Amino acid sequence: MPRITTADQTELYVKDWGDGPPVVLIHGWPLNADSWDDQAMALAEAGHRVIAYDRRGFGRSSQPWNGYDYDTLADDLACVMEQLDLQDATLVGFSMGGGEVARYLSRHQGASVARVALVSSVLPFRTKTEDNPMGAEASSFDRTARALQDDRAKFFTGFFRDFFGAGLLDNRVSDEVLRWAHGMAMQASLRATVACMRAFSSTDFRPDLAAFTQPTLFIHGTDDKTVPMSGSSRLAAAAIPTARLIPYEGAPHGVFVTHKKRLTRDLLAFLRSDDGAAPA
Repeated sequence: MPRITTADQTELYVKDWGDGPPVVLIHGWPLNADSWDDQAMALAEAGHRVIAYDRRGFGRSSQPWNGYDYDTLADDLACVMEQLDLQDATLVGFSMGGGEVARYLSRHQGASVARVALVSSVLPFRTKTEDNPMGAEASSFDRTARALQDDRAKFFTGFFRDFFGAGLLDNRVSDEVLRWAHGMAMQASLRATVACMRAFSSTDFRPDLAAFTQPTLFIHGTDDKTVPMSGSSRLAAAAIPTARLIPYEGAPHGVFVTHKKRLTRDLLAFLRSDDGAAPA
């Protein structure tokens, strides 16, 4: 698999599968590119070139001390786009990855992007403020940071049960899936894990929404306890004229596992639409 070297000499591990119109899959926190494997394989088999990379600090990429702000993360995405010579690409961001998409569109003027899909995205702003009453209290993110630093392994055990809706009768996931996700999370450096949590919880992406001029698809579970839809995708989709939101009734945050077949179908329908319209 190729590696991309960024401007600050960070090496990003990249999977590059298949041939055809390019699709770039950007993983969520605290995972890595392997979390996209089901969708990546299906999209490649359907005739797309599929690129998924480990964010700096995660998976098999370098683990530098700095660079976990969204400007740098968007620049990392730009390096992937440029060094792999991707044109008319579709960017698909999951959870934290939606922020990279938004900042790339605004910071790099949407270069070489034809359409965008955001799944369980953190947009537009996760922190509760006077003008963002649907956000989460800043103190909750402070508690998460302390829990990560006290016992990261224990924190992730409970975190992934909510992430995949393990307590919901119709969204059961196996213990093996929970262990798989836990293993991915523990591959990341503690520095990257905490710093990226701070970044996605405190970055206000509302100014970036004006950069969304491409056909844009939002997918979000209505029972998402990790990033509630009412304070995220519903608000962001309403602010983007080219966007459409598909709610997944009763779905948790980790729909790439719990609703993987439906997610793949919806992404393929979006990619195949002649006018770039989101699927009905």
